[in-house]
Amino acid sequence: MEELDRIPGLVLFSVGRTPVTVGSVVAALAVAVAAFVLAGIVQAALARLRGRRNSASLYIVEKVSTYGLVIAGLVASFTMLGINLTSIAVFAGALGVGVGLGLQGIVKEFVSGLVLIFEGALQVGDYIELERGGRGEIKEIGARASRIRNNDNVDILVPNSKLIEERVTSWTFKGAPRRIHVPFTVAYGTDKTLVREAVLAAAHQVPFTMPDEGDRKTQVWLVGFGDKGLLFELVVWPELAAVKRPNAAFAAYTWAIDDALADHGIEVPLPQMDLHLRKVFEREGEAALKALGLKETRTTERPATAHPGVN
Repeated sequence: MEELDRIPGLVLFSVGRTPVTVGSVVAALAVAVAAFVLAGIVQAALARLRGRRNSASLYIVEKVSTYGLVIAGLVASFTMLGINLTSIAVFAGALGVGVGLGLQGIVKEFVSGLVLIFEGALQVGDYIELERGGRGEIKEIGARASRIRNNDNVDILVPNSKLIEERVTSWTFKGAPRRIHVPFTVAYGTDKTLVREAVLAAAHQVPFTMPDEGDRKTQVWLVGFGDKGLLFELVVWPELAAVKRPNAAFAAYTWAIDDALADHGIEVPLPQMDLHLRKVFEREGEAALKALGLKETRTTERPATAHPGVN
C-alpha cells in the first residue's frame, strides 16, 4: 500500500498534507459498504429474535448495534483514506451552517429518537394515545419518526419530537393493569341493588375481565341523575390484551350490560322529544288541538312577564 501511495499518478487529491490514492478510496468504500451490510444483517437478526421474545431491551440492543456499526464503518473509512478526523474541524463551521439551515429538523428528530430509546418511558409494544387524537401500538422508533399501528392495521408515522414535547397517554406502561368506565342509564324507580348485582355478574362473565383482587375490583357506581333516568358506570379492570383494543372491550361490556338489563326486566329509558305547538293552520291553543283532532288535557296560563326595556 505504501508503494502505491508513492506513485504520483495514483494520488487523486490531498486533504491537507495527506494524499488520497485510488487504493485508499477503494478500500474505504469497501469498508463502508461492509459496515452497512453488516448493520442490516444484525438488525434483521435482532428484529427476528425480538419478535419471538417480545423484549423491549432487545430493541435497544438492535438500535445501538445498528448505529454503532454504521458509525464505526464510517470512522474506519476515513482512517483508511488517511484522513485524521481532527482535520475535518476546518469544515465544522460550514457543517454547522448546513445543520442550522437545512438539517436542524432531522438532527432534532434523531436526537429525540435516541432519547425515547434510552429513556424507556415509551417502548416498542406500548399502546399509546396521542394528544391530538389517534392511538395504537408502537411498532418502531426510527431515526426520524416512530411508527404506530392502530387497531385497523393502519400505520401512523409520528415525529419523534412530538412524542417528547406533547402529552402522550400510555395505556400499557410497564404492563400495569388499567381500569375503564362504561356508562349506562336505567329508568327512574328501578331497584338500584338489582342493577348492581345484574351488571356485576354480566361483567365477570366477559372472558377478559380480571378477577377481583385487593383494590382492583369490578364495581357499579351511581354517578348522577339524568333527564331520563339514573346514570350508572361499570368500572372494570380488563386484561392487558383487551386494553390494547379499547373499542372492542367497550363494545363487549356494553353488549353484556344490555343483555343483563333485559334478562332482569330493567327498563332502559328511550329518547323522548316534546313538541310544543304554538300555531297550526292559523289557529292557536284549543282551536289548534281541535284542528288536529286532539283534546286539550291541561290548560296552563302563563302570567304576563315584563320585559325590561320594552314599553
